[in-house]
Amino acid sequence: MQNGENSIQVIAKYQVGKEPRFIYFFQEGSLVAWNVSDLEIENLLEFLKQFEIKPYEKAVVLNEKELMNYTYSPNIKVSQLKRDSICLVENSPDDMLSKYTISNAMALSVKLGIWEAALDKYVDSIEYITEDLKSGKKISISRREVLQKTGQLFALRHSINLDSDLLDTPDFYWERDDLENLYLQTCNYFSISRRTKVMNEKLNHCLELVDLLSSHLSDKHHIRLEWMIIVLIMIEVAFEALHYSHLIIWPFAFTEYILPEIKPV
Repeated sequence: MQNGENSIQVIAKYQVGKEPRFIYFFQEGSLVAWNVSDLEIENLLEFLKQFEIKPYEKAVVLNEKELMNYTYSPNIKVSQLKRDSICLVENSPDDMLSKYTISNAMALSVKLGIWEAALDKYVDSIEYITEDLKSGKKISISRREVLQKTGQLFALRHSINLDSDLLDTPDFYWERDDLENLYLQTCNYFSISRRTKVMNEKLNHCLELVDLLSSHLSDKHHIRLEWMIIVLIMIEVAFEALHYSHLIIWPFAFTEYILPEIKPV
């Protein structure tokens, strides 16, 4: 069963107990499983490897996975989060929608965690530059590398702020107030807004550093061009001076050569 445009729900054919077993697959490459054992999930991930495109690093996948407990209660009217546990309405017709909402927020948290890991890796890759700047050493980075670093930052910023639901609530919840509240509760539990703000601040800092490097390399390039122009002008002046000196020296040499042949009258 497809939920919206970004996820698919897969229900297990063979049930274990009364509670259904199913998994939500999300478009960005994450899954959320309900009532599925760890062994089954590991086997599923192993099976899916043959279909992976640009897979995440295994260490990142293990570090960013989330685990939450959930229970059913007949004493509540709407599903909600209580401390570190999910409390679902027992025998509710909206049970699947509640689980999808929580899964959506969890998948968003995992996706943000992947981007946080990518940004941390990026920061580590440019850390030596700040050390060189602090110690006054020569910056060992080319203009092409700076351009690539800038492109990586803008791509990450685009993914976070324009190509995701980190800054606003998906349209799916606009006319479903109970689900919207549950979605916001789950997002607050995973501190998605705060983490997004911290990531944008880190991105701004990295962009300032990259802009500084770009300006520095541009100034060096302009100075090199100016020196090349000065050298070319000096060469042109030298050739002009040599040409002018030949025009002056040649008549004297010619006169000195023909004077002894002139006979007095």
